[in-house]
Amino acid sequence: MNGKPPSPRTTLPEGLVSLADHATLAHTALSPEADAYFNGGAADETTLRENVAAWQRLRLHPRVLRPLAGGHTRVQLLGRTLAHPVLIAPMAYQRLAHPHGEMATALAAAVLGAGFVLSTQASVPLEDVAHTVLGEAERGPLWFQLYLQPDRAFTRDLVHRAEAAGYEALVLTVDAPVNGARDRERRAGFALPSGITAINLQGLRPPKPQTLRPGQSPLFEDLLTHAPTWDDVAWLRSVTRLPLLLKGVTHPADARLAVQTGAHGLIVSNHGGRTLDTMPATAELLPAVMQAVGGEVPVLVDGGIRRGTDVLKAMALGAAAVLVGRPVIHGLANAGATGVAHVIRLLRDELEIAMALCGCQTLAEAAMSLGRPADRH
Repeated sequence: MNGKPPSPRTTLPEGLVSLADHATLAHTALSPEADAYFNGGAADETTLRENVAAWQRLRLHPRVLRPLAGGHTRVQLLGRTLAHPVLIAPMAYQRLAHPHGEMATALAAAVLGAGFVLSTQASVPLEDVAHTVLGEAERGPLWFQLYLQPDRAFTRDLVHRAEAAGYEALVLTVDAPVNGARDRERRAGFALPSGITAINLQGLRPPKPQTLRPGQSPLFEDLLTHAPTWDDVAWLRSVTRLPLLLKGVTHPADARLAVQTGAHGLIVSNHGGRTLDTMPATAELLPAVMQAVGGEVPVLVDGGIRRGTDVLKAMALGAAAVLVGRPVIHGLANAGATGVAHVIRLLRDELEIAMALCGCQTLAEAAMSLGRPADRH
C-alpha cells in the first residue's frame, strides 16, 4: 500500500447521526487502498449496490394504537438470549482500518451486546480476542469464521484452537472458492502492508502447484482441485463439538443440503457483493431459503443493512438475526472502538424506533410491519 491514512482517531466528531455519515467520514480516515479493499465489490458492483437498494424497496406497513409498554429487542439464537439481533460479520484485516483492529471491534460489540464473528483472516490472534471479550457480562455470542484449508490437519488444529479459546460456534464460509474480480481493488493496487497478515494462518503451507500442460486452466486444473465440497462439511462436523453455521447459502437446494449435512444454522449472504456480481440482493434471496429450511434451523442474513428499518424488515422476513459488515469498518476507521460502538448503538436505536412506529412490541411481531400476520392482533 502506497498511501498512508491520517492518524487514527479515538473520538468521534460531532454531527454523525447515521451509518451514511460514518461511511462518508471513513473515506477520509482510510488510505485509498484500504478504502478500495473494504468498500469495493466484484466487477461492476451491481450486487453491492442492490444489497442496499433491495432493503429500501421493501415498504413498511405500520399499525397504530397498539400496546407498546414493556417492549424489547431480545431474540433467541442457538440457545442464547441476545439483547438485540445485530451481529458483527466476519471481516478480514481490520488493522487496515485502525491499529486496534479486531480487538477494538470485538470489545465494542461485547459492551453493546452485539454478537461478534472473528474472521479466519483476522489481523490479531484469535486467543487475544476471546480473552478480551469473554469476561464481558452483557456480551453477545462469540463465533469463529472458517475457510476450509486444503490441509485438513491444519484446519482441525485451527478449529480446536477456537474451541479451546472459548468460541461458541463456527461459521463456515462456503461461497468463495475463489475471489471475485474486484476491479476497484486492482485499480487501487491493493496489497497488504508490512506488519498486517492473516496471523491465525501462520504455519499453513500452500499446496504444491500442479504442473499444467499448455491450454490447461490454472483455476480449474490447479486451484479448484482443492475447493471444498459437501464431504468436507461432513468431515468438519465430525471434528468439532461446536455448532456449525454455513455462510453464503443462497439457493433453496443448497439450504436443504446444508440441513441434511448437519448444519445448525445458515447465513444468507452474497459476500457483500464481493464475489459473484449480478447475484440478487440478500433481501430477495432470504424468503426462498426460509421456505426451504422450514424452521428446522435458524437463518441469518447479511448484506446492505444500513438502517434499523432494514433490521426490522429482515426480521419480518423470518431472519433470526442480521450481520453487519462495512458500517462497522467505517466506525472502526472513524474512532476505533468508540466508532464501532456508535454504529451498533445507532442501529439498535433506529430498530426500536421502527418497532414502535410499526406497532411491534417485540420482534416476534415483526412480520406485521410488512403487512403479514403477526403473533398477536
